[in-house]
Amino acid sequence: MAGVVLGAFGAHALKTKLDAASLSSWDTAVLYQVVHALALLAVGIWLRQGGNTTALNVAGWSFLIGVFLFSGSLYLLAGTSARWLGPVTPLGGVAFVVGWAALVWAALKIHD
Repeated sequence: MAGVVLGAFGAHALKTKLDAASLSSWDTAVLYQVVHALALLAVGIWLRQGGNTTALNVAGWSFLIGVFLFSGSLYLLAGTSARWLGPVTPLGGVAFVVGWAALVWAALKIHD
């Protein structure tokens, strides 16, 4: 829900307030937030079905941390002049990579 609201906000309310680069950053933040919200949903369903708890927990927490660090920092960078947040964005990207690696690990361990 938050991704849809923030996407609509960026497309309508911020369209005339931000430059093209900032709007692009905003759009990237929305895309990654929505994709990882869906990934979190899948992780939750898989956990309820009795999946590899450790790997799936790592994936879920990594996706959540990634959304806050990656998307959150991009939202703030797009809407403010807080350039000190620039180094935070890649940390969120690393969290996403860890989450996807854990998800792959859980999938590979299905038959163990």
